[in-house]
Amino acid sequence: MTALHDQDLARLRGALDARAAVLRAEVGAIDDEKADLPRSVPMSQVEDDAERGEERTREAMRHAEQERDIDELRAIAAALERMADGRYGSCVDCGIDIPLARLLAQPTASRCVPCQERFETSHRAVPRVSLPPAID
Repeated sequence: MTALHDQDLARLRGALDARAAVLRAEVGAIDDEKADLPRSVPMSQVEDDAERGEERTREAMRHAEQERDIDELRAIAAALERMADGRYGSCVDCGIDIPLARLLAQPTASRCVPCQERFETSHRAVPRVSLPPAID
């Protein structure tokens, strides 16, 4: 059980819910944009290799943004689950209370700063850029 007060938990839950709503809207907007993209270029439109490359780059960026948003939505869901079962605010590695200031800055935090630093040192981030299928 953490030392967080009910008002702190309510404030943090509100921040998590608000962020989740923003992210769901962004993911939906990207899905809508993908649905509106033509699957082939009309014959009257001139498209060279540079234009196709630029479009693939834009599509890769949209895909990466959507993946980032989905990952954050998963982190929010995990934080809300920890809140529901009383584990929110306790470090998953060492069990000490995560300071309120850290949770206010990063409401999805599951580790205290020292444990997070150790985790990041031992689990180096690997870029996950995958190109979507070519639009031909």
